[in-house]
Amino acid sequence: MTVAAGRIGGYARRVPITASIRSGAGQEPRRRKHTRDRRGRGLRGPLAPPQVPLALTRAEQFDELVLDAVERLERRWPRLAEVELAVEEVPPADAENWSDEAVPLGRVIVDRPNEPVRIVVYRRPVEARAAGRPELADLVYEVVVEQVAELLGMEPDEVDEGRDAED
Repeated sequence: MTVAAGRIGGYARRVPITASIRSGAGQEPRRRKHTRDRRGRGLRGPLAPPQVPLALTRAEQFDELVLDAVERLERRWPRLAEVELAVEEVPPADAENWSDEAVPLGRVIVDRPNEPVRIVVYRRPVEARAAGRPELADLVYEVVVEQVAELLGMEPDEVDEGRDAED
C-alpha cells in the first residue's frame, strides 16, 4: 500500500491509496458543502425572481412580433382565430414549394386533412432583410399580411386597410 500526502479540510494528512482509488472503482470522495458566507459578501442568489424574464432570446422576440401582427389582424378578420401559426427557422430544402424570385419569408399550408390551415413565417430570412428591431416588426407584419391575403384570396392592401389609422 502506498501513501499520498494531501490537504483535507485545511490540514495536511497522509491518506492511504488503495487499489480501488487508483483504478477509479468505488465511491467518489465526499466533498464538503460550503455553507458559510465566504468573504462577507452575503449568500449568492438570483438577481431577479424566476417569473421575471430578464431577456428574451431572438427567437422569443420574433415569436412575440408574429403574435402581435396576428392579433392586430384578428380584430378585423375573426376567421384568423381558427388558423394555426408557426415560426420556423428556415424554409424547407424542397425546391418545389419555392418561387423563382427569392427565399420565401412565409407560407400558407392549406392541404392538411383534418387539421387547421397553417401560416408559417420563416425567422432567419425575415431577420436577414431587416436592419433593426422597428424595421423587423414592420417586415413581420407585412409577411403576415401577405400570407393572410393569400389565405383569404385577397390583395394585401385589402387585408391591411386600417394600418395607418392604428399607428
